[in-house]
Amino acid sequence: MHAAPPASEELDALLRLIDDETPAVRERVAERLALCGGDISEWLATRPHALNKQEKALLTEMLSPPRREMLVREWIAPSGGAAALQEDWESFEALLRTLSDFLHDGITLRQPLSDALDLLAEEAGESGITTANELRVFLFNGTRLIGNQEKYYDPRNSDLAWSIAEGRSNPIGLCLIYMLVARRLNLEVEGVNFPGHFMCRIFEDGYPIIIDCFDHGRLLLQQTLLENPDLDRIQRNMLRLSADPGTILVRLLNNLNEAMVQAKRTEDARLVKELLATLE
Repeated sequence: MHAAPPASEELDALLRLIDDETPAVRERVAERLALCGGDISEWLATRPHALNKQEKALLTEMLSPPRREMLVREWIAPSGGAAALQEDWESFEALLRTLSDFLHDGITLRQPLSDALDLLAEEAGESGITTANELRVFLFNGTRLIGNQEKYYDPRNSDLAWSIAEGRSNPIGLCLIYMLVARRLNLEVEGVNFPGHFMCRIFEDGYPIIIDCFDHGRLLLQQTLLENPDLDRIQRNMLRLSADPGTILVRLLNNLNEAMVQAKRTEDARLVKELLATLE
């Protein structure tokens, strides 16, 4: 028989004990909090007093193991690996949601990924957006979404729900938001798996145009880029191709693994590598 999650009164008591240095107390607090599934953000939002920086750090650490366990349970890799995703954007987004829940700190109240994407698309539609280029301007030509220059390797850049809430991400994170919102509006936006810098592609009057979402949605004529003598054959081929969901997911996880290594989150880096193995 499974133990019941702690009620509100017990959670209050547990919070008062999170900075207790007694090993047995710490272990018991962690055991009880684990029953919350790694996320108590909605309950925390009802409390009259905010947590201080130390309490947030301790609580996030204690909530991490159950989120790792949930990721393992809910990560449903396609039979056949990344190649099997192809045009399966629904399964792709489901995996991004699972990853987002894992990367969440468990204490910050925010919208689930799909809801956040739905609201962005709704706002864009109500603003009269009817083309992919107009959506580019809507998302990137202001402060709604910008490149996370200061924390380029922050693991949270791979959490698209966090990226939408905070308004910043890395190149692939920004491009994914662009593509997923565009799909909700029936607009054509492709991913471009360019080495070292993920980008997007739209079409204007039949001409392919590359979008650098990390640089405020800067427009670049694809033909002009292809004529750059500094590009090698592989780079030119990548510019011409459209990245499918499986390819994008593998690149996202490789980026996240590197971010976890740099953050010295060894256990999380190991887990991300295990996710990558399911896509082989």
